[in-house]
Amino acid sequence: MNTPSLADLRASLPGLKLLTEAAELEHYGRDWTRRWTPAPLAIALPASAEEVQALVRWANAAGVAVVPSGGRTGLSGGAVAANGELVISLERMNRVLGFDAVDRTLTVQPGIALEAVHNAARGHGLIYPVDFGARGSCQIGGNIATNAGGIRVIRYGNTRNWIAGLKVVTGAGELLDLNRGLIKNATGYDLRHLFIGSEGTLGIVVEATLSLTDAPPPSQVLLFAVPHMDALMQVYATCRARLSLSAFEFFTDRALHHVAAHGAQRPFGEDSPYYVVTEFDAADEAAQAQALAVFEHCLEQGWVSDGVISQSEAQARSLWRLREGITESLAPHKPYKNDISVRISVVPAFLQAMQALLTREYPAFDVVWFGHIGDGNLHINIVKPAELDYPAFIAECERVTELMCEVLQQHGGSISAEHGIGLVKKPYLASARSAEEIALMRGIRAVLDPNGVMNPGKLF
Repeated sequence: MNTPSLADLRASLPGLKLLTEAAELEHYGRDWTRRWTPAPLAIALPASAEEVQALVRWANAAGVAVVPSGGRTGLSGGAVAANGELVISLERMNRVLGFDAVDRTLTVQPGIALEAVHNAARGHGLIYPVDFGARGSCQIGGNIATNAGGIRVIRYGNTRNWIAGLKVVTGAGELLDLNRGLIKNATGYDLRHLFIGSEGTLGIVVEATLSLTDAPPPSQVLLFAVPHMDALMQVYATCRARLSLSAFEFFTDRALHHVAAHGAQRPFGEDSPYYVVTEFDAADEAAQAQALAVFEHCLEQGWVSDGVISQSEAQARSLWRLREGITESLAPHKPYKNDISVRISVVPAFLQAMQALLTREYPAFDVVWFGHIGDGNLHINIVKPAELDYPAFIAECERVTELMCEVLQQHGGSISAEHGIGLVKKPYLASARSAEEIALMRGIRAVLDPNGVMNPGKLF
């Protein structure tokens, strides 16, 4: 890529907000990975789809790479700009553009925060059900680019399930209007789904039409202390059979240690090696009584050793903080993260295999597990020992990740469940995709981004 004069860009887009100060370059040039030194050419903050088109066309003409940027809460290096790229931040494109009461859709710009989407949907008596801990800072465009999942996938599915239409600017600067909110549209390839989960390698989302749904009935949160790993799936099977679940999450004692050190209150007098937090519909006394019966059954079977059911919204938030606060509590330690998935039916065997691998390969490391048991997604965070320098720590973790990929292949799993590939997982893509699939993906990218300006170096 060339190093063009920014004066050319300013001349071609005189109304564009362009940032070049060192602190701004550092802020916008990185995501939560913190493993790469940001070094973008500049930060462009367009205010319209037309400006995004003009920026991409300029990048093609000037031979400049582009990195699309949202809330930069990603954990795989997908929004890192470390090689003189032009960062296109969508944060100024953050408005709700329209609501359709009949279709029950909300049309938004890509820079709107997920929490703002939630608030807008509630204002119309509906919900946008995709949710996770970074809701206040992540942006809907980034959620689409990574097909974000979160804590309620067990009921509502991933972001993909809730995208009724998209407007995107391709890597060639063309504006595409995809699906237009249609429920049925049997007119060939659904290009909308190519861009969902593409990590900014095919184009930039400039508008999204989101499907909304009815708010669920009142719910309660139930926290279990689980004495051994084998019991996790027994508890899940019991809860799924007897309760109407919207979430089922687990975390380990080491996760609780970090969250408690970050200010959360420990839920029980005695620690347990594993914990489960589950949310379920509790619209009436019968549903609440059923939850108590589930707890008593699990207690009798020895699958849980203690438990608590939320009695107020404040207590429910407090219990959820134990799970949702894990990533934030670990952030100061700059952990090495694995985000992996298998089919739900394979989870018990996979948990055992992973426990054996991690115990063997990380005997002296602080290993923090948590994840979405209900959809087969596990997060494994490795905390760097104080005495080990960072490059050596990363090298050791990458060695173990190679071994983890072998276990994943044996169990038909994926190296990235919801964080994307980015820079972090790029070496391991072949563990989850065949050579033929990767070749086809490269071919698709070449069509939509013929000059290779869109987020180069990511994914492949």
